[in-house]
Amino acid sequence: MMMDLTILAVFGLGSLAYLWWGFKRLPAEHWQILATLPAVKSPDGVWSGVNITWYGLLTANAYLVAVIVLLVLLGSLGIAPLGIALLTAVLLGCCVPASRLVARLVEKKDHTFTVGGAVFVGMLITPFVVLCLNRTVGALFNFHLPLMAAYAAIAIAYAFGEGLGRLACISFGCCYGKPLADTEGWIKRLFSGRGFRFYGSTKKAAYADSLEGAELLPIQAVTSVLYIVSGLLGIGLFLSAHHLTAFLLTAGVTQGWRALSETWRADYRGAGRISAYQIMGLAGLAYAVSVALLLGSEPAAAPVFRNGLLQIWTPAVLIFLQSIWLVIFFYTGRSTVTGATVRYHVHHDRI
Repeated sequence: MMMDLTILAVFGLGSLAYLWWGFKRLPAEHWQILATLPAVKSPDGVWSGVNITWYGLLTANAYLVAVIVLLVLLGSLGIAPLGIALLTAVLLGCCVPASRLVARLVEKKDHTFTVGGAVFVGMLITPFVVLCLNRTVGALFNFHLPLMAAYAAIAIAYAFGEGLGRLACISFGCCYGKPLADTEGWIKRLFSGRGFRFYGSTKKAAYADSLEGAELLPIQAVTSVLYIVSGLLGIGLFLSAHHLTAFLLTAGVTQGWRALSETWRADYRGAGRISAYQIMGLAGLAYAVSVALLLGSEPAAAPVFRNGLLQIWTPAVLIFLQSIWLVIFFYTGRSTVTGATVRYHVHHDRI
């Protein structure tokens, strides 16, 4: 038990240190573009380039941590890695494309992502995915995913994924809060001098709302800390076999905060005073809680944290994790809203 608490404490402190680094560094201009790849050369010798963003790298990191958390939690129940990998692959295969599709439907934009829309889709399909896997591949390979434990593990993993993933938003300057100058009362007093200032004309806050250099509510930072803390509490509850409570806590905090926090955001979230994402968050939460209460009464094995940790250190699982990271990095890292021109030359004095 002491070893479990030690590992959990180290993980929590490491996550918070990672967030602190991101809060301090990522609003700067040079933390948006990670690399530029030359694509087409013009007659004057200048290349047009494709930008690879820190957004993609930080998003891939967040997905990786989320999948590891899911593997460890469900692995602690003795569920075979194959079952967890299939659950992960199906959910990501549906939710990652949905992050772009839902943004296109709600915001009428082809070149953006929405985590809120992806989470809504994930909440809707999770019980069907679990039941389908249990009756097909699970029956064939002798594994079973308990619905309530799976819902709880997914909710906890999501809390870490989005909590760490908000660093990607800070890097790109998106999902930004309102200018502190437009706030009042305790919010203004609390965050004055602690807000984010984004620099660089390619940051979204700059090109979408002309807010470069303005002090903005650090809504991404608040979201990150809140989600990581709720995820850590959720892990503690999960390892104590309180799966329903772990799910209600993490899902309630993440989706409730999503609905509330949007009232303090300045980026475009679709038409109307109440955004579609707020409605999705609350509707998805109500749906997931209803399904969990109705179908999640089956017992699960007592969790053994050590077994979940050991399950990661196999070649197949490590290759699976690397594949997840690479797919997410290449899917989200190629910027379609920024461009670059590149000219190469030789240092003749060094020949």
